[in-house]
Amino acid sequence: MGELPKTPQAHEAHILDGHPTNGTLMLVADLLGSLTGYQDEKSGALFHDVHPVRGEEARIENSGSVAFDFHTENVHHPLRPDYLGLLCLRQDHEQIAATRVSSVRDALPLLTDDEVAELRKPQFHSLYPTSFTRNTTGPRPSAGPHPVIFGPADRPFMRFNSHNTQGDHPQARAALRSLATALERVCCDLVLAPGDLVVLDNHVVVHGRTAFTPRYDGQDRWLRRFYSLRSAPLWAQRMMRHPRVLPAMTEIRGVV
Repeated sequence: MGELPKTPQAHEAHILDGHPTNGTLMLVADLLGSLTGYQDEKSGALFHDVHPVRGEEARIENSGSVAFDFHTENVHHPLRPDYLGLLCLRQDHEQIAATRVSSVRDALPLLTDDEVAELRKPQFHSLYPTSFTRNTTGPRPSAGPHPVIFGPADRPFMRFNSHNTQGDHPQARAALRSLATALERVCCDLVLAPGDLVVLDNHVVVHGRTAFTPRYDGQDRWLRRFYSLRSAPLWAQRMMRHPRVLPAMTEIRGVV
């Protein structure tokens, strides 16, 4: 993987510019689709450094160190990543922090037909993740209404964030709770070692993270993340201000 500097203790852009992992991750992302960034998230960065940041331990995003429950990446976005990759550069000190993954196709057989029917209704809203609203004030906006489960019965897809997806009615909220319980029952915990790369289908698999304790000594847990999109619509491509970076939500909200 090449030589590593100390794990950053704050948000530091371009700390790994020119690092060998850039080429490796771009190659994998472009084999799956196209390496893609989001203008609203980290100013459109194509590679995200995932590490604890002092003072943000309780944030439910990649700068935190508390447990991060199951979620579809960028659940609010009309052009969610098709795939995301997580490359481990450095483990936490205790080597216990796990990336948690769970498949909708394993979880749905544990639900009743009525619960699945509720989850297929466009009656859910998802708040924008805090990583997309760092520079805004006021309540976080939400996207929807949208279904949580969609697609063929034998090959279902999922759009769900346990922290940010909310049901409009009591039956919808009960179905969300049942889904969360089912995802927990079928989840797999992956303790990534340096050099391990996991690639997830963002429409089938949700992921999360167990809690860990950072020491801010330059040797804390450090992952790199990328997004891959199979194809951006032509209208989105022509609105991009930078190659590979999707426009801000203020420009495309409600388009699809």
